[in-house]
Amino acid sequence: MTSRNVYFLSNRTAITAETLGQSLLAQFPDVKFSVVTIPYIDSIQKAESIVKRINLKSQQTVLKPIVISTLADESISQVIHQSDALVLDLFERILPDMESLLNQHSAHQTGLSHRISNQRSYESRIDAIEFSMIHDDGGTTRFYDKADIIIVGVSRSGKTPTCLYLALQFGLKAANYPITEEDILLESLPKPIKAYQNKLFGLTTNAKRLSHIRQKRQPQSRYASMEQCHKEIQAVERMFRQFNVSSLDTATISIEEIATTIVELVGLNRDNK
Repeated sequence: MTSRNVYFLSNRTAITAETLGQSLLAQFPDVKFSVVTIPYIDSIQKAESIVKRINLKSQQTVLKPIVISTLADESISQVIHQSDALVLDLFERILPDMESLLNQHSAHQTGLSHRISNQRSYESRIDAIEFSMIHDDGGTTRFYDKADIIIVGVSRSGKTPTCLYLALQFGLKAANYPITEEDILLESLPKPIKAYQNKLFGLTTNAKRLSHIRQKRQPQSRYASMEQCHKEIQAVERMFRQFNVSSLDTATISIEEIATTIVELVGLNRDNK
């Protein structure tokens, strides 16, 4: 199947175009897309060069490309609209309705969403990221009393990326602690987290998924075997039930969904200031 080319374009980082664009593409699971992200389109010359690139690819594949953009600069946006592609400029389609409702012209300035508009909020997120990195994988448990949440689970169940996402996106101080074979044999909560039972949240998965991830780290090892993965998962899920630790099966959901679900289930306060 020939891929349809998709371009995420922006005057700045293209993170917004990429995030919203991927959500749109996900609605067409039977279509194969080839995605290119191009940030920092800050001149007419760059825009013209990109139009040539898009048009050339269109001629080569005989499939009309799709452009998903957040181009606040109207002159640059006009150039991109000259390409042989379906151009979906998210600002162009949404801002006019908001201007009409608010009875006010939008700023049409690039980079506004990425500026440090609230110094306190920015610093709290930096603190949260540092906290999560220091308290990764049970490296230190000294300041668990200051944690908003402590993620627990077997090795490679998604604890680290979840904690970093909670810190980066929500400004939450998230620590994580690995449940080892030794912990499982004790048939109780590990000593470092025992006093913080009310802050615990468990991650689990299925043996096939866990084995696949572990094989990348330690191929053909006992650690990565289906038998070992199944054994650990069963044991840690028993632990969660025994000590009333809320948990989430992460086998088929993304880190973003895991983190957001945890925030909603636990009732944590997002740092959206």
